[in-house]
Amino acid sequence: MDLNGRIAVVTGASQGIGRACAQVLAEAGASVALASRNVEKLQAVAGEIEAAGHHAMVVEVNVSRAESVKAGISKILETWKKIDILVNNAGVVRDNLFLRMKAEDWDAVLRTNLDGAYHCIKEVLPGMVRQRYGRIINITSVVAQAGNPGQANYIASKAGLIGLTKAVAAEVARRNITVNAVAPGFIATPMTDKLPEDVHKKLLGIIPVGRMGTGLDVAHGVRFLASEEAGYITGHVLNINGGMYMA
Repeated sequence: MDLNGRIAVVTGASQGIGRACAQVLAEAGASVALASRNVEKLQAVAGEIEAAGHHAMVVEVNVSRAESVKAGISKILETWKKIDILVNNAGVVRDNLFLRMKAEDWDAVLRTNLDGAYHCIKEVLPGMVRQRYGRIINITSVVAQAGNPGQANYIASKAGLIGLTKAVAAEVARRNITVNAVAPGFIATPMTDKLPEDVHKKLLGIIPVGRMGTGLDVAHGVRFLASEEAGYITGHVLNINGGMYMA
């Protein structure tokens, strides 16, 4: 899965799954643009990638704002002239039971998780069409398929990503652009580290492989979908969940 010469953009790259994706794509040979709102954390990730002999750049981007995405993508294109791979990973949660969910919490999650992917795809797709090559990978979630109480906004956004994946895949397939989604299960990240111990044990009980996933588990799937070997796969949802949801 050689990505030498490829330019990749990973949103939400400052920690967790996004950080792992950026590192794995760089190890495969891609030059990686790290995008998020936390520049300090991005610089630390970029330093790790560059210390390993790979290429990275930092771009401050708020994916919920179209103008911020446009400015960030323009900066990447000024530096590296093209974008071959986009990983839409940026996401937030504002969990609550639906009857108690505030409109601002609904809006905040949809703006980042779903609108953010729209803004990023909208900016990179024209270049991919012109060069007749592209790999777009949207990070969705197991709960988008299985459901989960208290996460109506998050699930709606992640289920929307699956629909967006399939629609755009059908539109651009003849341009040698693939659009796929990766649906992680419960992954050990700073977000899941905050779960109470009893909840953590309960989750392990419903995962057939008996462990939480890691960012690398997800990143390896992303690397495959970004590679030439995955050129005949599009509109697909790759489940990386330890068997907890089998569709």
